[in-house]
Amino acid sequence: MKIGIIGAGNIGGNLTRRLTALGHEVSVANSRGPESLKALVEETGAKAVTAAEAAKGAQVVVVTVPLKSVPALPAGLLDGAAEGVAVIDTGNYYPQQRDGRIDAIEDGGLTESRWTEQHLGHRVVKAFNGTYAQDLLERPRPAGDPERLAVPVASDDEAAKRVVRALIDELGFDTVDAGGIDDSWRQQPGTPVYGLREGVAAVTRALAEASPERPAAHRA
Repeated sequence: MKIGIIGAGNIGGNLTRRLTALGHEVSVANSRGPESLKALVEETGAKAVTAAEAAKGAQVVVVTVPLKSVPALPAGLLDGAAEGVAVIDTGNYYPQQRDGRIDAIEDGGLTESRWTEQHLGHRVVKAFNGTYAQDLLERPRPAGDPERLAVPVASDDEAAKRVVRALIDELGFDTVDAGGIDDSWRQQPGTPVYGLREGVAAVTRALAEASPERPAAHRA
C-alpha cells in the first residue's frame, strides 16, 4: 500500500522502519522538513516529503504528532489522499507535560481523537497511542503465538478500521475492537489499557474496566 506518515518521532520512525520492511511505499514528513529525515530515508528507503505532500495518493495516513501540533497541520491535508483513505491517529493529550489546556477536551467532553477529527475534517482510527515504540521493532509475533500483544483500535469508520486492523496484523500484533471514537476514552492515558503489554483477553478486560473520569495527572 501507499502509506503517508506525518511525524517522525519514536512511533512514526519505527512505523516507517517496519512498513518499508514489509514492502509498503512509505512517505514520511516531520515539522523540520525533508532534509532532516536524511538518515531515516537512507536506512529505510522511505521518501521524505513535506507534511502537505505526505497524504498524496496515500491509502493509509498516520498522524503521529503532539496533540498541540494538530491545529498547525496544513489545511486540506487529506485532500489528495486516495478515496476511502484510512487515517490513523496515535495521539494523546498530555496537558500538564506538553500540550497545555485544550478547552474542547477539558470542558466540552470531547475525546482526544474526536478533537483531532474535527481539525482534520476526516474520520480517524485511534491506534498505537498506548504502544511502546520499541515494541514495534522488538515484539511482533506470528498469528496464534501466545506472546502476541494486542492493540486496541477505535473508529466510527468500519471500513477504515478493517484496513488498519489488517495492517496491524501484518505488523505482528493482534487487535481488539474498542468501539467508536466516542468510546476511545477507554484507551486514553491513565486508563488500564494504556501501555498494557498483553494479549487479546487482557486488553479486552482492561477496556471494559476503564473509567470515564480522566485522572488528575491527565487534566489541565
